[in-house]
This record gives sequence, structure tokens and C-alpha cells, in this order.
Amino acid sequence: MFTYPQAQKVPAMFIFGDSLVDVGNNNHLKFSLNKADFPHCGINFSNKVITGRFSNGKNAADFLAEKVGLPTSPPYLSMISNKSNENFLNGVSFASGGTGIFDDTDKQDQSLSLTDYFSDVNGELQQHLNSTNLQQFLSKSLFPIVIGSNDIFAYFRSSRLCGKSTPREYVDSMALALNVQLKKRYIYRDECDAEINSWRAKYIEGLKLMLQTFQSEFNYSHFDTNSILTNLIDKPASYGFIEVKTACCGLGHLRAVFPCEPFSACCPNRNDDVFWDAYHPTEAAAHIIVDNMYHDASNYSFPMN
Repeated sequence: MFTYPQAQKVPAMFIFGDSLVDVGNNNHLKFSLNKADFPHCGINFSNKVITGRFSNGKNAADFLAEKVGLPTSPPYLSMISNKSNENFLNGVSFASGGTGIFDDTDKQDQSLSLTDYFSDVNGELQQHLNSTNLQQFLSKSLFPIVIGSNDIFAYFRSSRLCGKSTPREYVDSMALALNVQLKKRYIYRDECDAEINSWRAKYIEGLKLMLQTFQSEFNYSHFDTNSILTNLIDKPASYGFIEVKTACCGLGHLRAVFPCEPFSACCPNRNDDVFWDAYHPTEAAAHIIVDNMYHDASNYSFPMN
């Protein structure tokens, strides 16, 4: 019979999303070029191990697991060769750098799609737990979803997408597509891109409205990452940061024109920087973001932390 300690209120985390929470799935995609598999990535781990995280160290997935007393959910692709379905009882991560809400956001098949693989894990769990225990297990588990940035970037970089719909139509379709997915289961930084940020805000408005339709079906929390990140940028000293424009690892102007690569320059004092590369926070910034996600009373979380 499946049991877990009463003190362990969250038995597992099943993580879905993009490179902000990828803990190594892309390293197992043989033909993917979108990998964090070189020494800069993981430089802040004690043994400087290359983990596949798009960060100098831990990311938000690691810190959230610590908050609920769990080990970091391992990459799904690292586990599928292991025949013991008990491995999934602590959860698993499907997060993959480059993925989006829409399957064609990653047109080159460089990443895992958002939810295709959860049904396989659910099937494995069904073989190990009876229906009552499985329902209890899943109802107490966390399902963090960090998604949407790549879709918005894809829209503004594609004349084809821009020609097919207006920005409003596109962000509305993002919310609708995520709705379907749930039921089934800084860009270049000299100045922020005002148009992209504006439509990102409108997408968040639509997302909140969509999520409210689920309030009678399950508990959820929407965390406004954009607002806390803006605060880190606007008031860096309050959070212990010095550098908010230049990325820690990358090439070109502000180290943000080209991504972090093996031959990129890498800053020596990574706790001083908000951004690891052109898109991802440093370990220090991710830690602060998750602290706010978990403990925040009302400023960034809706309807609860």
C-alpha cells in the first residue's frame, strides 16, 4: 500500500516548462543544439558539474523542491531507461529549453513538447498505485508550469506569425491553447523591448481570466514572475545585486547578443548579477524569485502563494 509521511504534505513535483526550469532534459536530446552542456553551466555547484541547467547553478525548480522538502525532480529523459516506476514517486521534470505552449514554437524539434509525456508517467504510476492512492498522490502533488516566453519571442521574430494574427489575437490564442493543455492533463538588453513586454502583460491578464475558470476544479497559484523580476532590476541594491543589465555569460553588447557558450566571457562574481545570460536569471536571482513565490502574502501570487 502506498503511504508517505503525514509531515510530507507534497509527495511529488511534476514540472512542465522551458529553459527556466530545465534540469537537464535537453542534454538527452541527441540532435538538439539547445543545450547547456559546457563548463560555465553549473560553475557554482560544489563539484562544478555540468547539469544541463541554463544557469550558473540551481534554478527555480531546485529551489521550489527545497521549499517543499523534496529532491529536485529529475529529467524525464534521464529516467525512461530505468524500469522501476517507483522513481516517479518523487516526481519528474518534463521541462525543456526552447519549448512553448504551441508545438510549432520549436519548429526544429530541439526540445520536448509541453505535455506529451505525462500520460506515460501516469500510466507507470497506475501500475504501482491503486486508483484511490493514485488520486490522493496526484491531488497532493505540485505541478509547476513555467511557459510562454518562447511563444512570445517566436511571434515577434516571425513575419509568418505576425502576418497570420494580431498580437492581441496571438496572446489570446496562447491562453486558450494552455487551457487545452491543462485540461488534457530580457531579450537583447539595452532597453527592454516595450512592445514585447506590453503584449506579455496582456497575455498575463488573459491567463489570469482563464485560470479563474478552474477555481471550482482544482487549487492553483499564478505567480507573476515579471513583476518580481522588474523589482530586482529597479531596486537591485535592496536584493543584494549590483549588475542588472549586463548578462553574466555571453558575447556581444552587454553579453546579451549571443548566448552563453563554452568560449563566452563569464563574470567572476555571479551573486552580483541578476541575469545569467540574455534570458535566464542567475542562481542568486532564482533563489529570491522562489522565496517570493513560496512566502509572498499577496504582491505577486494569485489567488494564493
